[in-house]
Amino acid sequence: MNSVLEVKSLNKSYIGRRNYIHIIKDVSFQIHKGECLGLIGESGCGKSTIAKVITRLEAVDSGEIFLDGKDITHLEGKALREMYKEVQMIFQAPVESFNPRIKLGDGIMESMINQGISRLEAKKRANECLEMCGLEEGFFDKYPHQVSGGECQRASIARAIAIKPKLLICDEITSALDVVIQAEILKLIEKLKNEMNMTCLFISHDIALVQEICNRVIVMEQGKLIEEGTPNEIIMNPQQEYTKKMIEALLYNRY
Repeated sequence: MNSVLEVKSLNKSYIGRRNYIHIIKDVSFQIHKGECLGLIGESGCGKSTIAKVITRLEAVDSGEIFLDGKDITHLEGKALREMYKEVQMIFQAPVESFNPRIKLGDGIMESMINQGISRLEAKKRANECLEMCGLEEGFFDKYPHQVSGGECQRASIARAIAIKPKLLICDEITSALDVVIQAEILKLIEKLKNEMNMTCLFISHDIALVQEICNRVIVMEQGKLIEEGTPNEIIMNPQQEYTKKMIEALLYNRY
């Protein structure tokens, strides 16, 4: 099976008050074409740092990252901008991910214009993407503070899919939303993934959400990947003590 994304032996540390904090520890995994891979673990375990490293928002200390077989670990300048045609990310806080001084539609157009698409074509595509994400044309001219959290997240999804990426990274995209809106956003992501044949990395601390949308799951604890399987395998037959505690917490919250 072809891998859209492959990471090998990733390591990332930050400088703490007294020493280095090793936040990603020798992490390796693959995401196959058309697959939705869930990455789960508690807050602070390194999940979002992995997303930032893959998208080159932060540099990796060591290791390799391959996109469609091409090494993207140290891309810069024009080569990095070209990579963003293939990889897009949806963030946890949608309002903060938009420039508050520009309209949502202009924010969606920005990535397309940066890729050389004309303003006329970019505006047309932006409105199409807003409609695909359940937002009527009037949302093009709204500012981030004028819409709800769920509507703003839909707009950020529209921005991410506008250039038709091969890989979509969803970083805790429902954590700030209520349960009804969470379900709607999950259905939207699944619909768009199928319609556009996208590959997804779905990052969450909530294993119940991952069960709804992912084909395969990897579990992260304190910077290390400790377990892998289908959602049902992980939930019904967890192998690691940490994973068992996550499942117990899920069942406790449900009942």
